[in-house]
Amino acid sequence: MLSKEDNDLLTRVGPGTAMGALMRQYWLPFMLADEVPNPDSDPARVRLLGEDLIAFRDTHGHVGLIQNNCPHRGASLFFGRNEEAGLRCVYHGWKFDVSGQCVDMPNEPAESDFKSKVKATAYPTREVNGVIWTYMGPRHEPPAVPELEWSLVPPSHRVIRRFVRECNWMQALEGDIDSAHSSFLHSVLDPAFIGDQGTGLKHKDRAPRFYTVDTDYGVKIGVERTADADHRYWRVTQFLMPIFTMFPPTGEHAEMVPGHVWIPMDDTTTLVWSVYWHPLRPVAEGGADQARRGIRSQAFDGPEEYLPPTTAPAGRWRWKANATNDYLLDHEAQRTRRFSGVPTIPLQDQAVTESMGPTMDRTAEHLGSTDAAIIRARRRLLDAARQLQDSGVVPASVDDAALFRVRSASGLLPNDVSWLDGTREWLEAQPGRAVVSA
Repeated sequence: MLSKEDNDLLTRVGPGTAMGALMRQYWLPFMLADEVPNPDSDPARVRLLGEDLIAFRDTHGHVGLIQNNCPHRGASLFFGRNEEAGLRCVYHGWKFDVSGQCVDMPNEPAESDFKSKVKATAYPTREVNGVIWTYMGPRHEPPAVPELEWSLVPPSHRVIRRFVRECNWMQALEGDIDSAHSSFLHSVLDPAFIGDQGTGLKHKDRAPRFYTVDTDYGVKIGVERTADADHRYWRVTQFLMPIFTMFPPTGEHAEMVPGHVWIPMDDTTTLVWSVYWHPLRPVAEGGADQARRGIRSQAFDGPEEYLPPTTAPAGRWRWKANATNDYLLDHEAQRTRRFSGVPTIPLQDQAVTESMGPTMDRTAEHLGSTDAAIIRARRRLLDAARQLQDSGVVPASVDDAALFRVRSASGLLPNDVSWLDGTREWLEAQPGRAVVSA
């Protein structure tokens, strides 16, 4: 368990918080390029680390990320006119470029230079391979964008699916580094419903052994299960600071690397990017569709998955199955087909993490041996946030983008081979190297 002080530090990410300051040291992905597809296209609302912002692509194709409220009288710039290399507030016509600088004040005298003295808060952006990143930190010259493999492969080689989780970012993330839960929450009772949810040796040995190793980028997590008399089954998960995870590939998508990005919109709302990528070739349409949904088609109707879109932040990515309808829990299915009774892997995870409350009270939990990865990841984040706050120490991964070139993996190793030695090459994101999974 954590103290209340540690829990607050871990979960609060707004301006002025220690964890928020740590997050702001890194480039963070916040939208895909096709959400602001063309020069002078419609502005989009963004909520990120507790800040309300507006994204827009200007006449020259540059993406701006600017404060929601106009510095003049506070009207929302979401209603602004995106025109002539700037976003113009419709209230009094003040216009701001992608740097936040006011470049026009048509209601001021022509001879006035007041516009040069007014600047909105704006954050630099980088567009990398169809993904837009922002840096919200204090540096005049930001560090390099993390070299995560999914952001480097061509867009045709990956699938990015998004959804909102109505809870704190850390309790959402913790599910990805908890390999023990998949033997229960995602297991099935009827072999006809195995699909993606019942494959792998993880369902035969339900009491895995956890090992963790601190790395410059975060935590490497090895999970050991007995395979046979001569082999052990290893699943290696990666936690990459501050908000990235990669969990082991198995089943139908064994040739692809799966992972998540846990983007804190604020302290109690998380925009999740579910990412699958193939390092060697384009993702076939059928495989892409399955990976995008992470479910079997007969279990849930994909086209009906989201609520009608709105212009609210992440308003396109809220599911129809949610707490109001118990995530489509079916008690008969729970008795006969699926351990949880909730129809799909994403919804199963959504149900349990949101059911903990907006921010879990970690002072009341009782952790066991299979929670070793969660304990270690929390400590890495807490230590890094405190070192930055108290001594100005920046984590190594902020300034070494290549540290993010890793993968997850799963496979069999002989009993006499160390998991660290046996999986070393599996976990390197090298061009031309296939994914290792079992």
